[in-house]
Amino acid sequence: MAAMSQIHTTDVAIIGAGPVGLFAIFECGMLKLKTHVIDALDFAGGQCAALYPEKPIYDIPGYPKIEAAELIARLQEQAAPFSPTYHLGQRVEKLTREGDAWRLETSAGTVIVAKAVLIAAGVGAFGPNKPPMPRIDEFENKGVHYLVNSREAFRGKRVAIAGGGDSALDWTLSLADVAARVMVVHRRDKFRAAPDSVAKVKALADAGKIDMVVPYQLDSLEGEPGALKAVILKDLDGKPRRLEADALLAFFGLSMNLGPIAEWGLDIEKAHIKVEQRTAATSAPGIFAIGDIAHYPGKLKLILSGFAEAAAAAHSARAICHPGETYHFEYSTTSGVPGN
Repeated sequence: MAAMSQIHTTDVAIIGAGPVGLFAIFECGMLKLKTHVIDALDFAGGQCAALYPEKPIYDIPGYPKIEAAELIARLQEQAAPFSPTYHLGQRVEKLTREGDAWRLETSAGTVIVAKAVLIAAGVGAFGPNKPPMPRIDEFENKGVHYLVNSREAFRGKRVAIAGGGDSALDWTLSLADVAARVMVVHRRDKFRAAPDSVAKVKALADAGKIDMVVPYQLDSLEGEPGALKAVILKDLDGKPRRLEADALLAFFGLSMNLGPIAEWGLDIEKAHIKVEQRTAATSAPGIFAIGDIAHYPGKLKLILSGFAEAAAAAHSARAICHPGETYHFEYSTTSGVPGN
C-alpha cells in the first residue's frame, strides 16, 4: 500500500513564488501569518528568474536600477525571517473547500490545508511562442534560445535576434557590446518596444554597430544541433537571405495558460481572475489574487502594483485567519521584524 501524503496545515497558502508572491510572504509574516508557497518552477522568482535574470528593472522604489535576479534575492532575504515553507517544482492541481479552510493538492502529491489562499501565479503556466521553422526543436538550447540566462554565454558570438518587442530590443542593447555581431530580424521597420529602446537600437544601427535586417521573416536553419551555422530568412516577396550566425534568439512572446486555475470556479475574464481592488478578494471566500493574474478596472501590470496588492491581500487574509480579533495596525518602523 502506498504511503499517504503528509498533510501540511498553515494560515496562508501562496500559489506562485514570483516577486509578488515572495513579497506576500513578508506581508503575511508581519501580520504573524504562517505561509506555505507553491510554484511549478524548481526555483523561486517566476519570470524574473526564468526569463530575464540579468535584465535591469528601473521602477522598483528605492532602486534606480536593479537586475531581476538581484531583486528576487532581496525579496527572499526579506521573507526569510518568517520561515516560509517552499514547495517548488510542483503545481497546484486541485483546490477544494474543506470546512472553513481550503485543501490544495499538488502534482507531487503534497497536500496543504490553509485558512486562506493567495494566488500570485503571474500569467499562469507560460512557455515561448515558437516560430514555425523546420528542425527548430533540434536546435533548442543548442543554438536557438527563447530566453537569456547569461549574456556572457553569447560573448564573441554572431547572434541573430528575431522579434519586435521589448525583449528583442532589450537584449539587442545588452548584447551589442558582448557579441561579435548582433543582427536584428523583424518583419517590418516599426517596433512595439519602448520608444527609448527603439531610438537606442536605431542609433546603434546607424553607427554600424549592429545590423537591422528588415523586413524579413525567419524561414529555416542551417547546421547541426549544437553547431548552428546560419539562419535563413525570406523577405515579403519570398526572396531568401542567409545570415551566418552562432545563435538565434527568438522573442515572440509567451503562450499563457491558466492550467488547473481555470477549473477552480473563480470568476475569470480573458485568462485573468477578477478581484475586488480594495481587498484583492476573488469570487470565492478566502481566496485572493494578486499580481499579473489579478484584474480590476484600472489595473496596472507593474511589479510595484503587485506589491501593494500583496499587502491588501495579507490584511484580508488576516481577518479570515483570526476572525473577531482586534488588530492594531503598526508600521514596520515601530514593530520591526523578527531578529531585528
